Amino acid sequence: MGGITQKMLTQQLRELEANNIILRKIFPEVSPRVEYRLSDHGKSLAPLLNEMANWRANHNKTKEE
Repeated sequence: MGGITQKMLTQQLRELEANNIILRKIFPEVSPRVEYRLSDHGKSLAPLLNEMANWRANHNKTKEE
């Protein structure tokens, strides 16, 4: 994903975590590592996001005609 600063990415990830969309796991290693995954609540957004993607694909086809 281009065009996003580290600060903005961190801010967005923290917001998604606060809204229980994603879960963050911190690994206590010498080089700290963090993994993110969708929560069950976040996974429940999949049908909505798929419909939005379909709308966008159809919108692009309409725009080209």
